[in-house]
Amino acid sequence: MTINISDLPYRPCVGVVLLNRERLVFVARRIDTEQEAWQMPQGGIDEGEDPATAALRELEEEIGTNKAEIIAESKDWFQYDLPPELVGKVWKGRYRGQRQKWFAMRFLGEDGDINLETEHPEFCAWRWEYLERLPNLIVPFKRKLYQDIVREFAHIARPVA
Repeated sequence: MTINISDLPYRPCVGVVLLNRERLVFVARRIDTEQEAWQMPQGGIDEGEDPATAALRELEEEIGTNKAEIIAESKDWFQYDLPPELVGKVWKGRYRGQRQKWFAMRFLGEDGDINLETEHPEFCAWRWEYLERLPNLIVPFKRKLYQDIVREFAHIARPVA
C-alpha cells in the first residue's frame, strides 16, 4: 500500500525558544540521528491540552526542567513536511509533518537544572547558541522552519556579535 502524503494531516505540536540570561538559545543534539543535528525542544500537544501548557510540559519532559516563563508566542502556526523517506516511519505513519505553535521562554533556572537524562531521553548534549545560527545546525528539512522562527523571535534574542 502506498501512502499518499498529501492525504495525511500535520501533527499538532509546540516548540520552545528557551533564552538564558544572556539571551542565548538552548539547543540540544538528538540521540536518534547520526548526523550532527541540533534542535530546540519541541513536541506534541495532547488531546484537550492548550499549546502553552504543552510547551512547558515538553520542556520538562525533554530537558528535565520547566523553570521558565513564557515571554512571547508566535503569531502564527508554522509547519514543515517530513522528507518522503521518513513518512510512514515516523509517528506510526499517521502524519506528513508537524504544525507548530512556538513560544519564547525566559529560563529562570541555572545550567545545573537542565538534565537530559529524562524518562525518555531525546538528547545527548546541549549548549547555548545564538538564535541566528540555528538554521545551520538543524536537519535540512527543518531549515526553513528555523529561518521563520529566527525572524519571529530575533527581536528578543541576543544578536550575533
